[in-house]
Amino acid sequence: MKRIIFTIGYGLIIVSVAGCSLIHRKADVGTVSGRVARPAYSGPKARIAVLDFDVKAAKATGEIGVGLREMLITALINSNRFTIVERRAQVAQEPDLIITASVSEFEPQASGGRAGVGGGGGVGSGVLGGLLGSSLNKAHMVLDISIADTSTSKPLAATRVQAQASDVSRAIKGGFSGSGGLGAGLSVYANTPMEKAIRICIIEVVRYMSQVIPASYYKY
Repeated sequence: MKRIIFTIGYGLIIVSVAGCSLIHRKADVGTVSGRVARPAYSGPKARIAVLDFDVKAAKATGEIGVGLREMLITALINSNRFTIVERRAQVAQEPDLIITASVSEFEPQASGGRAGVGGGGGVGSGVLGGLLGSSLNKAHMVLDISIADTSTSKPLAATRVQAQASDVSRAIKGGFSGSGGLGAGLSVYANTPMEKAIRICIIEVVRYMSQVIPASYYKY
């Protein structure tokens, strides 16, 4: 019975989050490489569950969604701020927050102008997204992220993280530590602009969550 109630609650949260407007951020070239690393964290953790990624992009597959979820979970654990509640453990331990994600765009060889991140304002003042300048052989992806409270089904925050990378020699000098290896279905993109775009998105999702989740959820 508890599992059924919990599953129903997930459905209500997803419906609620769908109505939460997205927050967009804008970054300049070098945002990730030039950013000072966040200080090490050793305090109480927030208990969260990361749902399966909803893959909407035409060039992405369900396996890619699984791989991106694996990478996000690894990065969240390595941040030392979150305890991940997996579905097999939810009967004994329920999360306080539900994280939903959609792979809205996934272009291993996108074309066009300069890399960019959507702009706007609202909750979470930290800059999201990361860029590598150039217009050659660019890879592009977009993740839509929502955070909701499980007890109230109330959406807390939502954002769209966009990243593009090109095959120039310039390398991102920081930010990849703690993000782990490429997840399932993503190894084909190793050492390509797509890998850079993927990692930028994962890094910035974790950074965003660390910024917008209220301190009251850090209690374990």
